[in-house]
Amino acid sequence: MNDRVFISAMGLVPKNALSRLVGTLTRWRAPAPVRLAAMKAFARRYGIDLSECPDLEIYRTFGEFFARPLRPGLRPIAEGATVVVSPVDGVVSETGLATEGKLVQAKGIDYTVAALVADDALAARLAGGPWATIYLSPKDYHRIHFPLGGKVLGWRYVPGELWPVNPASVRTVPGLFTANERLVTVLETPLGRCAVVAVGATVVGRVHAYYDPSVPYTNLPGAAPRRHDYGTPIPVEKGRELGAFEMGSTVILLFEPGRARLDARLAPGTRVRVGEAIGGER
Repeated sequence: MNDRVFISAMGLVPKNALSRLVGTLTRWRAPAPVRLAAMKAFARRYGIDLSECPDLEIYRTFGEFFARPLRPGLRPIAEGATVVVSPVDGVVSETGLATEGKLVQAKGIDYTVAALVADDALAARLAGGPWATIYLSPKDYHRIHFPLGGKVLGWRYVPGELWPVNPASVRTVPGLFTANERLVTVLETPLGRCAVVAVGATVVGRVHAYYDPSVPYTNLPGAAPRRHDYGTPIPVEKGRELGAFEMGSTVILLFEPGRARLDARLAPGTRVRVGEAIGGER
């Protein structure tokens, strides 16, 4: 389907309500035969490697399967306090420097750090720094990990729409990542300030943060923007689970300038995996 025709059609769909409905279904404790059949069909459709995760019988809902853990040892974490590791399994969409506080969404489309993180002070800190956008397809492992050790300083919850984040949407919807619902986790690391932005999408309405049970789930009816800064920041280890998409989407990783670098090999289309070294100290 032509990109613009697809996006025009999606504009008529009540995306947030649809996502909440699908989310409810994914959390339904269906009878075991129904649940197992759905998981197996999904795995076949998207080519999921079931050898990487625990047996399907342990999942009480389809949503638990989608946010499934990995078997221990499958994603070794690259060592080094200043070695940046990939926070997710996925494919790099775009990467670069946030020159003049702007990031590239696709050819001819950019957006601002300030609009993305909904925090002018944080945006000013990150302007000019390296960043990467990583897309998670339905077949990917959908948990998010910390790219460096350090401390969680706070979070920003930004309600919004839930456009798809597939390549057609990225090429066509201006400011897609600033229109969609998102959760921004703010870190202090050995390489300075870092933001991990989990962007929601159609059907992918819920992001669950593991570092603090009080962080709100995304895509709740009538939600308002929220932010929180910890009086005592939360210490975290590199590679520890930050959270999960209860369906899959996109993560945008940003660093302040002058401290961190991301590898030149991270060109659009590059596949990365959790724990893999993707950058380090300048």
